[in-house]
Amino acid sequence: MKARVHIMLKNGVLDPQGAAVQHALGALGFDGVNDVRQGKVIELDLADGTTEATVADMCEKLLANTVIESYRVEML
Repeated sequence: MKARVHIMLKNGVLDPQGAAVQHALGALGFDGVNDVRQGKVIELDLADGTTEATVADMCEKLLANTVIESYRVEML
């Protein structure tokens, strides 16, 4: 059983990595990029029967900084 966790900075939180990517894309001639937000994806290989609630608990306690990040759990 697998789960994929998508973690992104919340709206309004400064994203310096995203800004650097946006700047670099502009320097390479990609002028149509108005904003870049960078996040992370974590894939978990889980024991059968692990619930989405358990994965959400993992996110709350370790995987995401819920003060500045939001997350979405995708059970595969």
